[in-house]
Amino acid sequence: MESSPPPTTTTTHIALVSVPAFSHQVSILEFAKRLLHLHTDTFHVTCIIPTLSSSSSKHSFFFDSLPRNIHCIFLPSVNFQDLNNNGASVEIQTQLSASRAMSSVRETLVSLSRTTAITALIADAMAPEALELGKELNILSYIYFPCSTMVLSICFHSRNLDHEVSCEYKDHPGLIPLPGCISISGRDLPDSMQDRGSLAYKLFLQRCQRYLDAHDGILVNSFMELEEETTKAISEHEHGNGNEHGNGAGNGNGGDYPPVYLVGPITQSGSRSRCECLLWLDKQQPDSVLYVSFGSGGTLSQEQINELALGLELSKHKFLWVNLRAPNDRASATYFSDGGLVDDDDDPLQFLPKGFLERTKEQGLVMCGWAPQVEVLGHRSIGAFLSHCGWNSVLESVVHGVPMIAWPLFAEQRSNAALVSEGLKVALRAKMKNPRGKSNGVVVKEEIVELIKGVMEEGLEGEEIRRKVKELKKLANCAMMEDGSSTRTIEKLVNKWKRLGKSL
Repeated sequence: MESSPPPTTTTTHIALVSVPAFSHQVSILEFAKRLLHLHTDTFHVTCIIPTLSSSSSKHSFFFDSLPRNIHCIFLPSVNFQDLNNNGASVEIQTQLSASRAMSSVRETLVSLSRTTAITALIADAMAPEALELGKELNILSYIYFPCSTMVLSICFHSRNLDHEVSCEYKDHPGLIPLPGCISISGRDLPDSMQDRGSLAYKLFLQRCQRYLDAHDGILVNSFMELEEETTKAISEHEHGNGNEHGNGAGNGNGGDYPPVYLVGPITQSGSRSRCECLLWLDKQQPDSVLYVSFGSGGTLSQEQINELALGLELSKHKFLWVNLRAPNDRASATYFSDGGLVDDDDDPLQFLPKGFLERTKEQGLVMCGWAPQVEVLGHRSIGAFLSHCGWNSVLESVVHGVPMIAWPLFAEQRSNAALVSEGLKVALRAKMKNPRGKSNGVVVKEEIVELIKGVMEEGLEGEEIRRKVKELKKLANCAMMEDGSSTRTIEKLVNKWKRLGKSL
């Protein structure tokens, strides 16, 4: 499946390589849209997207709305049912599905290069093998990192941590220091690091080594004002003169890291639809509604669904709960459901506590399907966001100045939760008795009520969180202005690509 081909009037061709995960596809394509917004008719972009099964129309609205200068090529399906049947993690499935598609990616790039000069290749962080293809074709090659700079720092330090820490990270007795970052618990490191004898950990270390080999640079979906100290710490170790790269924080001494370019916050553009939930929000008071979403792929156990529902009810606060899924003890069970890997024909509403919907019909709205999150977070009635802490959601919350309740589920979400709650201090974090256990890893209703009241009601802690997130909202807006830090960084890249494009 392909979108309409790119126009031929532009001079600079950028190739993107994504992975079979919609949140990753959105982020890298929104970056492409940002390029076109800043330089209309200068670029055309081809995005190569591996797929997992026959194409689904679930997200077709997003691809159909792309500018005509962005051309998507959907590769033939990658078969990795063997991994899914063995209960492989999201990270394993995503990375290996991209790896297994590399021969098709290569064929597509070679075919493109016969008809147009590709100036630069930008590969998703879960598809770093594409850097070798860029090297083979003699084009500039970059990693697009759709996570925080702190998570990138963890990746850069993973080899050192592997040598310095002898036990499992989750069993480490103290906090783990990271240069320029908050020190975090070993349990808050990404899921791929939690079992050091696993395939996931082996692949993670291999992936991190490839990041260090990304000599042309890594584009990070963050902004200097959000993670300044982390960015400076990384820049001190960049190759060559740091003042020529990234956000100019290097000291020029040279080092082990590739240049890092902060280009965010890159968030999804709003849709123009007016769905049921927006009409419901229109009837609510300003800052009165708690928005609850665990992303398009997050799931809760039956016990946790019960506790969350009762906590929402007992809080007495208005709520909008979207993307409710049937219960599953595996938090990422529906991450690839769009690809047909998870069967879920049950009506999720039947798994709510008996009488809950009737008792809360004046208090809240529960939706099983998609909601336009950007419009929801930007609505005047939203007072806080109970979030799984996927990085896209974190940035969207920051951009709209919405305080958070951090409730991470899988992947790097616990690292993000630590950043927003302990580092940026724009969130309260849900506490579990055993965050990685399958049986007693539950946030109880009393804790949920306390969290909601803490972030939604008057009180020193809540007021400080709201003040800080409003401040970050202003800084995020400034970063994307004409003379903002991220716009200037993008312009450095653009100028380089345009010069090279004209010479090809």
